[in-house]
Amino acid sequence: MAWIVLVISGFLETAWAAALASSNGFTRPRPTVLFAVALALSMAGLAYALRAIPVGTGYAVWVGIGAAGTAVYGMAVLNEPATTARLLCLALIVGGVAGLKFLH
Repeated sequence: MAWIVLVISGFLETAWAAALASSNGFTRPRPTVLFAVALALSMAGLAYALRAIPVGTGYAVWVGIGAAGTAVYGMAVLNEPATTARLLCLALIVGGVAGLKFLH
């Protein structure tokens, strides 16, 4: 169960990062509220998961999912460049996160 919560928390990290960008410096109410809620849920999920998963592994997986998810969001929704080099770097992040999970 801890791993499922950790993965969901990683996706919530992507949600709060996207909402933070949309909040325009906390001047737009809806994205600001979404940011706060997603941030709180993401942190709570990480805290829950770390009761069963070592902190180094859990934090790295959480950050990796959030970073990769945010980069994919930027390319898919915000028209950020999806170059071969960027996609390769994302694949390395995903591979590293998978390695941490399976070598745990």
